[in-house]
Amino acid sequence: MLLGGGVEYKSLREVCKTLPKGTLKKDEVNQTSQYPVINGGCELYGFYDKYNNEANAFTFSARGSAGFVSYFNTRFWAGGLCYPYTSKNENILITKFIYYYLKSQEQNIMDTLVARGSIPALNKSDIDNLKIPIPPLPIQEEIVKILDTFTELEGELEAELKLRQKQYKYYLNKLLSFENDGGGGLVQWLEMQEVFDIRNGYTPSKAKAEYWEGGNIPWFRMEDIRTNGRMLSDSIQHITKQAVKGKLFPANSIIVATTATIGEHALITVDCLANQQFTFLTKKQTVGNKLNMKFFYYYMFIVDEWCKEHVNSSSFASVDMAAFRKLKIPIPPLEEQERIVGILDKFDELVSDISLGIPAEIQMRKKQYEYYRDKLLRFEE
Repeated sequence: MLLGGGVEYKSLREVCKTLPKGTLKKDEVNQTSQYPVINGGCELYGFYDKYNNEANAFTFSARGSAGFVSYFNTRFWAGGLCYPYTSKNENILITKFIYYYLKSQEQNIMDTLVARGSIPALNKSDIDNLKIPIPPLPIQEEIVKILDTFTELEGELEAELKLRQKQYKYYLNKLLSFENDGGGGLVQWLEMQEVFDIRNGYTPSKAKAEYWEGGNIPWFRMEDIRTNGRMLSDSIQHITKQAVKGKLFPANSIIVATTATIGEHALITVDCLANQQFTFLTKKQTVGNKLNMKFFYYYMFIVDEWCKEHVNSSSFASVDMAAFRKLKIPIPPLEEQERIVGILDKFDELVSDISLGIPAEIQMRKKQYEYYRDKLLRFEE
């Protein structure tokens, strides 16, 4: 939205006040308390029986999914791994308008301000220096109203999708429950480390342009799963051969997030690398065709939940990898694996395929929202 004469810009520190935050251990949060807790991820850390901030505030994730922006319209607890803010004066600059503007800048913030060390990190001083436009209040109000409408429509579709996902999860758990040996006495239970080579991803140095410029080797991040789903054949960012230490992770490996946004996974169908948030599971040669990787991709939804429940208690959440390596997984007869894959593929199409049904409409709404958001939030200085 271009206004005659442009608009004034001020730094975030000039227009927003920093809000309190406090570290909570994983065993202090649950799923039943009243107040949501946000920490270093894109999703809620859990719920707590106290709050340290009032409604109408936004946060930046400071670690892991660094740069991700969230908005809260209810009282909440800000954890130690985020930066919470609210507007200093709602009569000059509306907090939710600031949130929508920052959301439009989110990817740029992630690409330019986040330090890509062993754990992605965002410095508060860099956030405080971000420039925020200050259009007239009626224009801010109209922009918030329009974008709220898009958000509400998307929310209604996502609520319907959640019902489908709940049904899908029921059948997935039913089909993949082998505790009572539903495979007719032929289900074999093996430790993860017996079935897979288990290694961590890494981030090549961003300071070395030759590692990135003109690269064609896929390098996966959580953003790839969020954008393109859990069956991935290419990545958003790529690296060069010079960036590779040793060998690439082979096609048909599973990546699972074992730090930050724990318990997300994908099946990768190309040779690749991924960042250090992910652990790679590559089938051992000794296992051969005893394990259908598409079957194990589906079983990983159960492993994801196990990961969320077996986190080391520290300031930065990570999966207990010693226990992970010893986790026993079922290997039913290959015919049974293929039967289960056939059933779950059909459910997966209904729920997850971006070309069908509700997910396709959600994707369309998101694109509309992003188009109008970016158009409405473009200002001249």
